[in-house]
Amino acid sequence: MLQIHDVRAGYDRSPVLHGVTLSVPENKVAVVLGHNGAGKSTLLRAAMGLLRPKSGTVLLDGEDITRLAPHRRVARGIAYVPQGQQSFPHLTTAENLHLVADGRPDGKSAIADALDLFPVLRELTGRRAGLLSGGQRQQLAIARALITRPRLLLLDEPTEGIQPSVVTEIEETILAVTRRGGMSVLLVEQHVGFAMRAAERYYVLEAGRITSSGEGGTGAEQTVRTALSV
Repeated sequence: MLQIHDVRAGYDRSPVLHGVTLSVPENKVAVVLGHNGAGKSTLLRAAMGLLRPKSGTVLLDGEDITRLAPHRRVARGIAYVPQGQQSFPHLTTAENLHLVADGRPDGKSAIADALDLFPVLRELTGRRAGLLSGGQRQQLAIARALITRPRLLLLDEPTEGIQPSVVTEIEETILAVTRRGGMSVLLVEQHVGFAMRAAERYYVLEAGRITSSGEGGTGAEQTVRTALSV
């Protein structure tokens, strides 16, 4: 599905990623873990095309998309949920969803499917997004991304700063949409337990370099915790 090979990227003269290589399996989850400042968000921005690598390649289904504009990556089936529960705060929940769905031939059913995954949003369709809780805004952000029916979903710390009950709901939804097939996920996450339950592959990123990687699953959780403690 997605292959990132020897990518080096940064901001102006400040390098952040130093030759990162990883892959996301078809219809599976790959997770990137690491401390703050390790370069995880930079990696997702490079995958989405919001940051052009200084060198290296990004491949989607074998096609080199390294120089492809973000909107063209969206057209090829990539969706991105950045860190921070982003939405249009002055618009209602319903209006936020319709901004993505309107104009799509399957827009109405896509909204219905998204609300099935996050039923709490059905009760909040008339409420401005800026008045939602952090967890509700995060569910809205993921729902908006899923309306595009992505083949690859990039998620940047979807459980950060969210109350435990909503974290569980978000975890269950991400697991559900990957298990039913048709979508791969590149997940940046600091919640190790969830990450290892979800992941087919894991990568530990430290100071812009992959320092540990392997097969996911709960059996690898202690290995990952040890790698992150170094």
